[in-house]
Amino acid sequence: MNDTISWPTGRAVRPWLGPLMIIWGGIFIGLAPIGLRFGLSDLGPQAIGLWRYLFALPILFAIILLRYRRLPQRPNMFVVIAGSCFALDIGLWHWSLTFTSVANSTFIVNLGNLGVGLIAWAVMRERPKPSWFPAVIIAFVGAGALSLGGNNLGLETGALAFRGDLLALAAAGFVACYMLVSKLARRSLGGVDTIFWLTAVECVVAVFLVYLFNERYFPESLSGFVAPLFLGVFAHVIGQGLIVTGLGQTPASVAGILVIVQPVVAAIMSWYLFGELLTGLQIGGCMLILIAILLAQSGQTKKNNTALVSPND
Repeated sequence: MNDTISWPTGRAVRPWLGPLMIIWGGIFIGLAPIGLRFGLSDLGPQAIGLWRYLFALPILFAIILLRYRRLPQRPNMFVVIAGSCFALDIGLWHWSLTFTSVANSTFIVNLGNLGVGLIAWAVMRERPKPSWFPAVIIAFVGAGALSLGGNNLGLETGALAFRGDLLALAAAGFVACYMLVSKLARRSLGGVDTIFWLTAVECVVAVFLVYLFNERYFPESLSGFVAPLFLGVFAHVIGQGLIVTGLGQTPASVAGILVIVQPVVAAIMSWYLFGELLTGLQIGGCMLILIAILLAQSGQTKKNNTALVSPND
């Protein structure tokens, strides 16, 4: 099936619009570790994820109601699968951080995004452009340099660290699944409807994760809701919303590379907010990731310039 959905009526879009949405979505998602870091003094990581979804859900509902003057479209089974994958990805990633280093975990989880193209090729018969192969290698090296090139070069060893790495690897698998299945969900749902139902599913899964990890559901003061609210608006509604909407117009292989912009944003923001200076190796990693993004996008065909998308996309 074609990557772009053709509709009887609608508006013409440029082929770069979908990838641009994903890049900007990745930029906003890059704020997620910053918000999480500010919120950990009031709530556990699983509870922060839960409230992130709970704050985002009514905002998304209001957008559909006010913008399109209707209720959300009926969900499909792909939305349920993708939402579960995303919530489990976040939960496993946070869990892995209790056993292994942030550098190890972040690098391994990003492998899921880079592997999206190969899985899409095998499962969805979506063959990547020739430029994707050097782009993914460059992104792999860049992500490794960015994650492992900081001051924390002494990586943990032993059984606990190995367990953390396995959890991060499982999270990477759920990341890839989320990207691919979200793209399938977009074939019959508009972008805002898709992210609304994804968020609803994520709320349900997160409730069980908070219970499983024995975290409290509510902060001790109202100030504890600030970080989850920030994440709900910027990382989820805007960031995830742009990514899911862009997936309807972007090959999964390219999207997997474009979203790698998020650790670059997180590193730069940590430098600015927390004084965590980037080493030369990390700066080089950022540059390689940006080069990979440009290379992946430059290889996209310029056909379908007049492809039509639904006004609901």
